[in-house]
Amino acid sequence: MRWTVRMLIKDQKTKVPPVVTTDLTGKTVVVIGANTGIGFEATKHFARMNPRKLILACRNKEKGEAALAEINRETGCKTAELRLVDLSDFNSVRSFARTFEEKHDRLDILLESAAVSPVSTKPEFTKNGWELGFQVNDLSPAYLALLLVPRMLDTAKRYNTIPRITLVTSELHYWTEFKTEWLESPDALRKFGHKDMLKEKLKMDRYPQTKLIDLFFARALSDRLPKGSNVIVNCATPGYCYSALDRNIAGFQKVIIAGLRKALARSTEEGSRQFVWAAVGPAPGEKYRVEELQGAYISLHSVREPSDYVISDQGRWAQNKLFASFHIKDLRVHGEN
Repeated sequence: MRWTVRMLIKDQKTKVPPVVTTDLTGKTVVVIGANTGIGFEATKHFARMNPRKLILACRNKEKGEAALAEINRETGCKTAELRLVDLSDFNSVRSFARTFEEKHDRLDILLESAAVSPVSTKPEFTKNGWELGFQVNDLSPAYLALLLVPRMLDTAKRYNTIPRITLVTSELHYWTEFKTEWLESPDALRKFGHKDMLKEKLKMDRYPQTKLIDLFFARALSDRLPKGSNVIVNCATPGYCYSALDRNIAGFQKVIIAGLRKALARSTEEGSRQFVWAAVGPAPGEKYRVEELQGAYISLHSVREPSDYVISDQGRWAQNKLFASFHIKDLRVHGEN
């Protein structure tokens, strides 16, 4: 599908369907980035669905505790708890997954909603040596999903249920793609984001490219799950919303963003409904079957066709090339670089 500015505006002006609800009794939900913005609103929705366990996975303890207290106060949920994870540190991601597996026998929903957007053309690198946005938006969510997939496969088999992994993407993926010469490099992943090889300034399409990678990863992982495993992987866009994602933008860009927000932005709660739909939808009576959400790109409570690039032969090749690079050895998560 080709996506135009007119289509974007029309979508933003479209009334967002009500949040879909279901009974999560007995089920375990993990939300990454649960203390702020759209992830926080999605977590509140899950809290109202009576989950056996609702885990707020946050980087900052103080902010996480404040979010947990507010959720308890607003929803009455008594089964929510805070767990710390820092997506800019692979060791933290691995520790989170290990602790989860030790304490919980099932995982029904994994929503990975944390993200950052570059505030400068100068790359900022994590302790692991990767560009911050790339690691937080792509590498760590992919790593965490791969670490927790075995528990979700077991959950599906043991409890005869359909667990889901939902990653966050954006309509901006329609307006970017990757150069063939870059992908043909044996060090493509490192050229894109490692301090040893990323020598150029970050460009305007940096954030859209990280969201394209999220979509590629979701589609590739869904293709590689065992047949009949009943674990669904998808990607959802909240649309353009009020959020903390652009909180560090300054100067003239801040003025532009303020104008766009006033004219087009959805509330964070409206945006969160897309994450919830991807994780527990469709509602009874909707036209979709659950199976149709496998590998899907989701917007406005519907399965949308992603960009022409994503569904092209070239896009499929890029998707497989990038997924093949998401190996623990390549990410060097066992070391400090």
